[in-house]
Amino acid sequence: MQLYLRLAWRNVWRQRRRTLIIAIAMGVMMSMLVLYDGLIGGFEQAIYGNAIQLLGGNIQVHAPGYNEKVGSKPLIPLTDPDALIQAAEGHADVVLAAKRINTGGLVTNREGAFSVAVIGIEPEKEASISPVAQNISQGRYLSSEAGDYIVIGQGLATAMDIGVGDRITMVAQSTHEQTRQRTLEVIGIYDVGVPSVEKTTIYMSLAEAQSLFSLDGQVTEVVISLEQIGQEAGVVSYINSRVTGYEVNTWINSFPDLKQTMDMKSGVMGVFGIIMLCVAAIGILNSQMMAVFERTREIGVLGALGMKPGGVMLLFLLEGTLIGVMGAIIGAILGTLVNGALAYYGLDYSQFADLTEYTALISGRIYSQMVPMKVLQHGITVLVIATLAALMPARDASMREPATALHHV
Repeated sequence: MQLYLRLAWRNVWRQRRRTLIIAIAMGVMMSMLVLYDGLIGGFEQAIYGNAIQLLGGNIQVHAPGYNEKVGSKPLIPLTDPDALIQAAEGHADVVLAAKRINTGGLVTNREGAFSVAVIGIEPEKEASISPVAQNISQGRYLSSEAGDYIVIGQGLATAMDIGVGDRITMVAQSTHEQTRQRTLEVIGIYDVGVPSVEKTTIYMSLAEAQSLFSLDGQVTEVVISLEQIGQEAGVVSYINSRVTGYEVNTWINSFPDLKQTMDMKSGVMGVFGIIMLCVAAIGILNSQMMAVFERTREIGVLGALGMKPGGVMLLFLLEGTLIGVMGAIIGAILGTLVNGALAYYGLDYSQFADLTEYTALISGRIYSQMVPMKVLQHGITVLVIATLAALMPARDASMREPATALHHV
């Protein structure tokens, strides 16, 4: 094998310019895929990460039986939520674990009745990571002070034609399915650029929600926010190993449409990436076909000297693979350098924030994510494609008769 490698390496550099052009082309294609993966990771954290926080956190914990009635958002109190929060906060990836009451209700005024999700939160605790707290366009955010105050979205404020200081009536059911009605003052209006959320979600302090829904000192869920998307499985296992008797769900189960969107995007771009590399691999195919034609007499000499057809085939396969190795190395270095620069300096995306509903959640710059396993994966893909591209020319070379090849002009 060492002899074949030495011969292949020498043959690769016979046409130095051609080899470098093909290797660089494959390297550039690979670096673009590495950069794309890094930027997508950054976009996922900036867009989907904020969307997950807006919709309810990376992980949601409820009492047993909640999942069976999840459509009606039942008010089933959690047992010992403080112990659950203490267990969750023991994991290094957990940024926040907070208590909530999450249910449904109706808000009404002269403009009509609107169905909404009513969320009671710990305002001071969630303020640091909440997209709602960071996007108050009018008035102010909630505090833990007592009072019949709520924060609503811009979409709902527009639909109900109300502003800060106006009062609306909310109707909901308590834990005993008794209808509760209360007039609430709008203390703040948030504008996150996602109308579907703004029109259907209102917030009040946890203490006010406990009073309204007859949950004295109790909560119905604990939401857990993590450093990054993708850390959920490890945290769920960690929590389950320390506390039991809870239903622990991740955003993947709670918001399947969001997960489906991410998977679809990744799948489409994965196919696109393979197509890009295959286009570059045509260069290897062309190079090896030309090499077989140019070295026909040499192939005859090798056969006359005793090299088996399998050896000739292996030699040409190794040449294609070596070009693939060079392309993978160039792609890994170039992709990592560019990705590293964008991870450090970021990419200003604020001017495109209004392109779609969820891109409105981007605030400021996008920072590329470094994903070493993706670099390795693309490198292996480059090697496989390069080897496959050399397969047909290698097979053609191995089938040449030595006597006929020696007389080739």
